[in-house]
Amino acid sequence: MTETQDTALHGPLAATLAVQRNASRNQPAPDYAQRRADLLTLQRFVRDHKDAIAAAISADYGHRSYHETMLLEVFPVIDGIDHALKHLRRWMRPQRRGIDRKVFLGAHNRVIPQPLGVIGVIVPWNFPINLSLLPLTYIFAAGNRAMVKMSENSRHLARLLIDRMPDYFPPEKLQFFDETGGVGIEFSRLPFDHLLFTGSGQTGRAVMAAAAQNLCPVTLELGGKAPAIVCDGFPLRTAAERILYAKFANAGQICTTVDHAFVPHDRLDEFVALSRLVVTARYPRLESPDYTAIIDPRAFERLLHVLDDARVRGASVIPLLDGPAFDRASRKIAPHLVLNAPDDCLLMQREIFGPILPLIGYRHLDDVIQRINAGPRPLAIYPFSHNATTVDTIIGRVMSGGVSVNDALFHVGQHDLPFGGVGESGMGHYHGKEGFETFSKLRPVFYQARLSGLALLAPPYGKLIDRVLGFLLR
Repeated sequence: MTETQDTALHGPLAATLAVQRNASRNQPAPDYAQRRADLLTLQRFVRDHKDAIAAAISADYGHRSYHETMLLEVFPVIDGIDHALKHLRRWMRPQRRGIDRKVFLGAHNRVIPQPLGVIGVIVPWNFPINLSLLPLTYIFAAGNRAMVKMSENSRHLARLLIDRMPDYFPPEKLQFFDETGGVGIEFSRLPFDHLLFTGSGQTGRAVMAAAAQNLCPVTLELGGKAPAIVCDGFPLRTAAERILYAKFANAGQICTTVDHAFVPHDRLDEFVALSRLVVTARYPRLESPDYTAIIDPRAFERLLHVLDDARVRGASVIPLLDGPAFDRASRKIAPHLVLNAPDDCLLMQREIFGPILPLIGYRHLDDVIQRINAGPRPLAIYPFSHNATTVDTIIGRVMSGGVSVNDALFHVGQHDLPFGGVGESGMGHYHGKEGFETFSKLRPVFYQARLSGLALLAPPYGKLIDRVLGFLLR
């Protein structure tokens, strides 16, 4: 172990890592039955505690829609585990690979997926069950052990997980940690076999730098300003309904939500009118139990500030609900549209992460593509068009982590698709088969035949090697 690793290994985090590392060495490759049992146990935990999970997350938020927790957190985990169970045996199977029979007669190749060992997971507050237990699905499917650090904004949920998960998994298999100040920094310095981080780009850079001291590979799931692009001819009400669902679910606090929307210039007014109808039908009042609060006072005040900044700079700020535009006591901000926001205003400079949707009018699709490509590559793009050529043009010319066509967010929930960012929106994948492979070492193994023809070609070289090379290089 290096000096750098030694300096990080102290305290309860290091003790847990040592226990899990030792257990991994004693059982380096759990069999199919053990991995299946781990997945079923994880699923049973979620089923047993789904209401307690919803209550804890709501307490952390101040108010979080029960149904959003069920639809966007609990169900995806249960469903994701079902998917992994269905495919686990095939994922674990060694892969037979081709070989050049001209040289290696009778030999063969295999790729054997083997567990990495101990995986670290750093979880954000916005979807703390989805973004902790869904990665654990693939971590356990790959035969690993895990340490999971929760967010400082997930106090109630962290306590639930810390108190009750030991009834399902021993600490040498899985352990959760709360953020008590400085834990995140120490956690990211541990010499894990792989580290998964979901959160902001700024923190992601720090995590990656810390992990680099141990040459620990990382998967970073970050974010960015993901655009929706409503193309000419697409039914505007359908676009509004789907974009606004993605934007205002969890009060916009989703890394893959629509950050802003491009709409044909001559249809902006119609989109605004439709947005009022759609939003008031879904959330009749600000205190609706279906509408989620902003996570903490700091985030709440930041969102009010970016609205004020846009307004001062000449943008039209349009609340979509009657009555107050926000309520400090409940930390709720009404859904808003913003028109004519200047490029240099705060709203357009960073990921919004709240219930505010800037609309950007455009006349030519090329202008939209150039504008998106001028910024960092987003975690997702959302083209709305029934013209296959138009969709293919957007997908071909605009790089992003993922794409949902004619909807938003849905690529994330497809368990058979890899999920991950690109460039400033992240690196690596952890859903589906790619998730299993992320947390596995795909180990190449060459099996030599009983007789090796290469033995005849060893030095001293003579005419035989010249004939063989002539045959191989012809």
